[in-house]
Amino acid sequence: MPANSNPQARTPSAPWGVWLALVLVYVVWGTTYFALGIALQSMPPLLMNALRFLCAGGVMLLVALWQGQALPTAVQWRNAAVVGGCMVFLAMNCIGFAQKLGIGSGLMATVVTTMPMWLALWTRWGGERVPLTSWAGLALGVAGALLLALEGDFSATWLGALLAFGAPLCWSLGSYASRRLPLPAPAMASGAQWLTGGAMGLVVALWFEPLALLGQVSAVSWAAWIYLLVFGTLVALNAYLWLLQNTSAALAGSYSFVNPAVALLVGVALGGERLTGWVFAALPLIAAALACILYGGQLLRLWQRWVGRRSAVGAACQAGAPSP
Repeated sequence: MPANSNPQARTPSAPWGVWLALVLVYVVWGTTYFALGIALQSMPPLLMNALRFLCAGGVMLLVALWQGQALPTAVQWRNAAVVGGCMVFLAMNCIGFAQKLGIGSGLMATVVTTMPMWLALWTRWGGERVPLTSWAGLALGVAGALLLALEGDFSATWLGALLAFGAPLCWSLGSYASRRLPLPAPAMASGAQWLTGGAMGLVVALWFEPLALLGQVSAVSWAAWIYLLVFGTLVALNAYLWLLQNTSAALAGSYSFVNPAVALLVGVALGGERLTGWVFAALPLIAAALACILYGGQLLRLWQRWVGRRSAVGAACQAGAPSP
C-alpha cells in the first residue's frame, strides 16, 4: 500500500488549500445542476458523459506528460479503471438511465445525499476513525437535503429507483478506492481514471445513442457541455479527488448536501425560481452539518469545557451556601 493511501500517513494540508478545494466543489458542482439541464435539452445523456470524460481524460494525460509524470504501470492502469469504472462509468450512467426511466428530481436529489454516509462506512471498515461529530454532521446534512428536495418530484419506477440508489453507492466505492489503491501522480491518475471510465461509457452509449444524434445538438447545449467539461470535471472533480487524498472522507463527501442548496440559489438567481418555507428550515440544518464536520472536535471540547465550568460554579455555590 502506498504512503498516501494510509490514512495515518496523510500529511496535514494547508487550511487555505482545503477551503479553496471545498469552495470549488461546493460552488461549481452546485451550478452544474443548472448546466446539466441545459445540456440535456438536446444532447443524448450517455454520449454527453462519455465524451465529457474522454476529453477531460485526454487533457489531463497531456498535462501530466507535460509535467514530466510517468505513464501508469499495468497495476496503476488497473486501479485507475476500478476507480473510473465506479465513478465515471457506473455512477454517471446509473444517473443517466434513472433519468431516462423517469425518476423524480426530489428522489434523485435525496438519494445522492447518501453518498458520504456510504463513504464514511467504507472508511470506517477500512480502519480509519470517523469521529462521532462527523456522523452527526452527515445525518444533519442528509436531513437538510431531504427538506430541500421536498419541493421536487418523488415519482419513480422500481428500476429507476434501483439505479438511483446504485449511483451514490458506486460513487462512494470509487471514492474509497481512490484513497486506498496505488495510483500514479495526481494529474496522471485523473487522466487514467477518466479515460478508462469514459471509454467504458462510450461503448455502452453507442448501443443506445447513435453518433448522428450529436448533429442535432444546439449551440446552447454545447456551451453547457463545455462548462461541464472545464469547470465540472477539470476543475471541480480534480478538487474533489484532491480532497479525498488530503482530508477526511466526511469532509470530502459533504458536497452532496451542500450542492443542492447552491443549485437552489442558482435557480433563484438565474432561473426565476422562488424560495419556499422548506428552504428556510433546510439551510440551517446544512450549516449545522458543515459546522459538525469542519469544527466538530473544537465545538465538542468547548461544550465540555463550558459544562465543566458550570459544574464547578455550581459546586462552589453549594459549598458556600449556608446549611439549613
